[in-house]
Amino acid sequence: MIKLLLPALLLVAIVLAGICLDAPAPRAEFTFVTRGEVSTLDPVQMSWLQDFRCAGLLYEGLTRLDTSTPDLRVAPGVASAWTVSPDGREYTFTLDAAAYWSNGEPVRAGDFVYAWRRVILPDAGGDYAKLLSCIRGVDAFVAWRAQAVRAFAADPARRGSAAAAESLWTETLEQFDRLVGLEAPDDRTLRVILTRPTPYFLDLTSFGALYPVFPSLVQAYESVDAQSGVQRTDPGWLKPGVLVGNGPFVLAAWRFMREMRFEPNPHYRDAGGVTLDSVACLSIRDGNAQVLAFRTGAVDWTTDVMPAYRGEVFAAKREFRTAHALDVERLTAAGAGEIDIDRALPRDPRAHAHAFPAFGTYFYNFNARPRLADGTPNPFAIPAVRRAFARTIDRRGVCEGILRAGETPAATLIPPRSIVGYASPTGLDPDPALAREELREAGYPEGRGFPMVEILVNAEGDHALIAQSIARDWERTLGVRTRVLRKETRAFREDVKSGRFMISRASWFGDYADPTTFLEINRTGDGNNDRGYSSPAFDALLDAAAQERDPESRMILLARAERLLIEDDAALAPIYQYVQQYLFDPHRLEGISTHPHSWQDVGRFRVRLNEATSEHRVP
Repeated sequence: MIKLLLPALLLVAIVLAGICLDAPAPRAEFTFVTRGEVSTLDPVQMSWLQDFRCAGLLYEGLTRLDTSTPDLRVAPGVASAWTVSPDGREYTFTLDAAAYWSNGEPVRAGDFVYAWRRVILPDAGGDYAKLLSCIRGVDAFVAWRAQAVRAFAADPARRGSAAAAESLWTETLEQFDRLVGLEAPDDRTLRVILTRPTPYFLDLTSFGALYPVFPSLVQAYESVDAQSGVQRTDPGWLKPGVLVGNGPFVLAAWRFMREMRFEPNPHYRDAGGVTLDSVACLSIRDGNAQVLAFRTGAVDWTTDVMPAYRGEVFAAKREFRTAHALDVERLTAAGAGEIDIDRALPRDPRAHAHAFPAFGTYFYNFNARPRLADGTPNPFAIPAVRRAFARTIDRRGVCEGILRAGETPAATLIPPRSIVGYASPTGLDPDPALAREELREAGYPEGRGFPMVEILVNAEGDHALIAQSIARDWERTLGVRTRVLRKETRAFREDVKSGRFMISRASWFGDYADPTTFLEINRTGDGNNDRGYSSPAFDALLDAAAQERDPESRMILLARAERLLIEDDAALAPIYQYVQQYLFDPHRLEGISTHPHSWQDVGRFRVRLNEATSEHRVP
């Protein structure tokens, strides 16, 4: 163990020393390490949990999720109040008169219209464009805009003309106002007209992709490409000192792959609810170094415990709980939560390791396109092939032999029992004999003639270990040759988004409390459908559920859709349900939510300064 830790200790020392040499600012009151690099702070382009977590410090939506409540209920944000029409199709939001941007300008209803239009426009290519298809006219506008851009690019008389491109953009704005059910009748009133009742709409208005942006700032970085007619946005508006937000903090510094620093926004509408005077997010890619940064007191919260020995860390926590089993039982019976129990037990560094159920699933993407990126026929376009590979994954072995931190084997995409009223399908049970039979019926008896199988993973964490274990399962059971391709995170993401893979590791955390948050990412053409999966039957079930007014019948339709996705078509192979694995001192840090939906309102964390210690001491 000492040999393992020494290189990581040296690495974290170098990282922290570099940050200190380059940043004269004192240590932030609260410092955390997030999983992976923050790739963007533009709500339209965000897709990863670490992006949303940091964006939540800088922006605030119409509503927010109240992490102080057990059920993570929706609470007022920029909107101080709202009404819903009797048919559930019209929402009218009243904006808080105290809501201001960080430059002192008031937040206006039109700012949300502008921000949501950016999400809806196909030009940006954002992952969440489909999220707002529940709004009247969005699909019609998107179709019109896509056709108009195609026609512009194909017209030699207009292509290349800046004036013609600007004219198309003016027409686009007019079409948006005419078609889309978003209205700002005055600065403090936002009216949203839906195509159908959407039970989770207020959850959506809390989601990071729908945060507002300051229009005049972003517009200064926008331009219309004269060749394509597409609107482009330069990311220069996201720089420290330039970015204008409406959240509890402003971006003071961003050293890519090193550190982000946040300082209080003096104009935030609810400044009394924020106690931290500074927040820092460090970039430490090595899992061992992350833990050591926590141990030495350089970090207050590690959002993902990633080193190879994390199984021992959480085993020590279980031993700690076992040693106080009677107290734990008594506190649980009294209704105490997980963190409250840790605070009530004797102080012990083992209580700093925390694992909570998460609203997320780790799975493998099967590229379902007819041909692979190199133009060769794709065997994974055949559902029977995908089922054969899915049935041959030792999910329990991955959880107990590699991860060992409380993860549970997953047979479905949606975590079971995570959504009230939803009953999960069974999923595909491991069945090597049936897997071999399905592969034989697909034309590959005992794997003969099957091309080399490639599993694409990013280099961080346990992804390569998991892939190597699954590769052995496939080689032994199906007789196929398999290799693991490891790539740096940015290159990995680009390959996955571009469909340049055969099988890739993947994960999804739900964005709102409804099955559609997992299912819609598999709809034909969805920005998060990295698999290239397309099923008219699956899409039709989602459409039918969207029109169903009876809640129970709606959930039954959605369960049928998940069954089709997982059991019949095997568009993806679930492997395990996540647990949130944190390191923090429960006696020092307040505000962490244990809700499975994983949202943490970092801006409202509280640090007990009198409880600070020089060393956290993780076992």
